[in-house]
Amino acid sequence: METILTEPVAGPVINALRSIGYNPRTAIADIIDNSIDAKAKKIKLQFEYNDGNGYIQIIDNGNGMDLTEIQNAMSIGSKDPRNERGDKELGRFGMGLKTASFSLGKRLSVISKKNDVLVERCWDLDYVSQTNRWDLFTEIPLEVRSNIAEITSICGTVVYIDKLDRFMRAGHNPILANSFFSKVDRIYNHLSFVFHTLINEDLCIEINENSLDAWDPFLSSHDYTNPLRPRVLKDGIGKIKVSTYILPHASYLTPKEYKQAGGIKGWNEHQGFYIYRENRLLHFGNWLDIFPKDQASQLARVRIDITNKSDELWHVDIKKSMVSPPDNIKSQLKAIAREARDISKQVFYFRTQSNTSDTTVRSNINTWRQEDNETGTVFKLNRSHPLLQRIIEDVSDETVKNLKMFLKLVELGSPANIVIIPKVEEEKVQQISESDKSLISELANMYKQLMDSDSLDELTNIILMTPSMEKFNRNTIKFVIEEKDYAGDN
Repeated sequence: METILTEPVAGPVINALRSIGYNPRTAIADIIDNSIDAKAKKIKLQFEYNDGNGYIQIIDNGNGMDLTEIQNAMSIGSKDPRNERGDKELGRFGMGLKTASFSLGKRLSVISKKNDVLVERCWDLDYVSQTNRWDLFTEIPLEVRSNIAEITSICGTVVYIDKLDRFMRAGHNPILANSFFSKVDRIYNHLSFVFHTLINEDLCIEINENSLDAWDPFLSSHDYTNPLRPRVLKDGIGKIKVSTYILPHASYLTPKEYKQAGGIKGWNEHQGFYIYRENRLLHFGNWLDIFPKDQASQLARVRIDITNKSDELWHVDIKKSMVSPPDNIKSQLKAIAREARDISKQVFYFRTQSNTSDTTVRSNINTWRQEDNETGTVFKLNRSHPLLQRIIEDVSDETVKNLKMFLKLVELGSPANIVIIPKVEEEKVQQISESDKSLISELANMYKQLMDSDSLDELTNIILMTPSMEKFNRNTIKFVIEEKDYAGDN
């Protein structure tokens, strides 16, 4: 069957590529991915206002490119997204450098050095629109060369973007300098977040000579953050690591910590799933339509780590800012999210916190616990509750003793522990269990201290008035008190 080569018309297509959906923050992050893939250890970003005709340049000390590599990098669609990526590689479509840059401005110039040999290329969209051909300049313009940074080492790359019509409306009443640098501040915060796992001693990113400080959304180093048991899921291609963090209640944070933990969108908007691809953040800030956001769940943040091998299965988009998990994984994430949200609500409402590293935090922050005895199930206050432990640490031994007495009375008076029982015979001493004898003895000792009295009749009367003690008659209580020698002479 006969075919005919039909090339896309350059002008309309290349302008359509400008409208994929980047914003300045996601565009800059996508360009930085290329520097990281080139093994750069230092990436410098410069944003120059230049009296309304500004430019952006990204300078790295990575591996650099030779002539073949720079031609490939500047070609549209230089990678097949179906091809397997190298380990830790962030790129996917071979489009990010061009489409991200075009979303900011109409001219992209790249100069690179490898083995001390310089190469360069330049796209000018005004020229492409004029000629309607895919004409790529082999040299960068003189006006760019006067501003572009020099590569002083034997390898490295500079990406230079100007004619910033999208970023600062160049040539059309450009934005004021303060608006320009407000955008730069937002980019700084975004990059500190997106690359926080990668920023370390081996990778430094600077914006206008200010080094990025990694912003950890999980407060993983805070003493009162609860990291729950990590999970490993399988999506059919690779292993998916899921790490859940319950952030500290506000009362456990300093004002500065609380503000920083709120992130770029605020506490409520930062709850939910955080999806990372090769340690680079792709998506955050919701429950993937599994659950709605609510105020009490704002302490729950769940990290999901995938590899670049799962790109197609997880529908990673060209901007690397949207992702959708497969249905079999989503059903498993629902159970993990439910647990995280439940624990967040308990911490949020009851202001309790524990720094335990497993899911026993759920029982640690419940105020009541069930316990089985000879007669059935009773409810007891959780003596290991972190808040109670903190109170005990801060008060005297005598106060601790009194507090424990009061908690015992609260337990006995709980409606869940009070049952309707038939009237007991008063004369005969009942046969009761050793645990019941211990309870009566404990109450006798408690009231003896509170009343400062050894009177057997008084102790018996007050125990009979204690909730849950109706099942014992007077003679039984007296017998136990005397047997345990808690009362003196009457």
